[in-house]
Amino acid sequence: MTHFSKWVERFHNRIGSNSSKCNELDDNACQAQNGNYLLFVVSLVLSKIADSLASAKVVLPWLMATTGAPIFLTSLLVPIRESGAMLPQIVLGAHIRRQATRKQYLVYGAVLQAIAVLALLCAAISLSGIVAGSAIVVLTILFSLARAISSIANKDVMGKTIDKSKRGKLSGTAASIAGAITIVFGGALYLRSSEQDGSIILLALAAVCFLLSAFSCALIKEYDGDKSDDKSALDVAKNNLKLLKQDIGFARFVWVRSLMISSGLAAPYLVLMAEQQASSSYVSLASLIVLGGIASLISGRIWGKLADKNSKGLMAFTASLNTIICLLSAMFIWFEVDSIYPFLALFFVLLVVHEGVRQARKTYLVDMAGGNKRTDYVSVSNSLIGVVLLLIGLLSGALAQFSIFAVMLAFALFSGIAFALSFSLKNVSKKD
Repeated sequence: MTHFSKWVERFHNRIGSNSSKCNELDDNACQAQNGNYLLFVVSLVLSKIADSLASAKVVLPWLMATTGAPIFLTSLLVPIRESGAMLPQIVLGAHIRRQATRKQYLVYGAVLQAIAVLALLCAAISLSGIVAGSAIVVLTILFSLARAISSIANKDVMGKTIDKSKRGKLSGTAASIAGAITIVFGGALYLRSSEQDGSIILLALAAVCFLLSAFSCALIKEYDGDKSDDKSALDVAKNNLKLLKQDIGFARFVWVRSLMISSGLAAPYLVLMAEQQASSSYVSLASLIVLGGIASLISGRIWGKLADKNSKGLMAFTASLNTIICLLSAMFIWFEVDSIYPFLALFFVLLVVHEGVRQARKTYLVDMAGGNKRTDYVSVSNSLIGVVLLLIGLLSGALAQFSIFAVMLAFALFSGIAFALSFSLKNVSKKD
């Protein structure tokens, strides 16, 4: 064993697991697992940092504001970013399934996201007003489509290269490391005098991180696996939709996940309420970036461990927490609380809970299916959630023009129903 191999093994034992036993992987994949674990951590850390630095919830809206873009265009960013990354996956999944190895799509997705971010940067520098806003919206659509490629390939390649019971911890570790680094980047923004200058720097750093993530993904050792026949992507997509009828457990998961999307959609409204209570000097771009980094740092690894032990239970727990957060938000709005701090506190807690929601649903879905079925489940689930996200995002945005209180109550109702339905899910986590 070389010195580098020993270092990789020690790294894996420290942040992964000291067990060399594989419950799901074949011998070749099991032997390559330690090195792949390290590469996956690096690639996920870089992509998570990039996501934070080019966030549609914070950074892109700030960028819109600095260019003088209309508010109605800004309200489209989160629904487009989230749904655009999911809607195409039922078709993309069918194409990816025809490949024996799929890590190349991780590389393609990361590179395309880097290009999209650089284009956003150029639009911010050279355009203004409604032209800049329209360009940013269009580029956000392209950004989301590139993310869709990475999203579906990530879960599939992880399922082929990282053994069950280690995936949640891997994702959680990456989230925590990325959070720590994001705090540094956000803190550095306090030294900038211009918010536009700061947002442009963040986008440039995000593009670099996406490119480095692509390089790390290219080094992953993936062996040939099952692949589908040569049916067209549309035919396969139609067949995959039948999974909702054929697998009741999967259909229930889709319902629960659909109702939990408020954990992602509620954050911009909390930021809006906080901004209404104080000047922008208190709710700055740097402050929001730092809060997001702290949330990922303190929660990612913990949520990852809990997801490995019981992803079903974690979904129920985070759904209940999200219900409470939305109810408290509605209460503060109803009683016209005139302090910034309650809304900032709820914003921070929501970020922590949302990380738990993400870890739970991702781990549950990967553990629920194996082999080629995993890609089918991921693509169908994400595409349907994309439709729901777009509809609820647009409807909540329209409703918010009249009453943010009503929006938060609706989000609380959705999460409460998700909490109740989560108890009907099958426990798919590894039994110790």
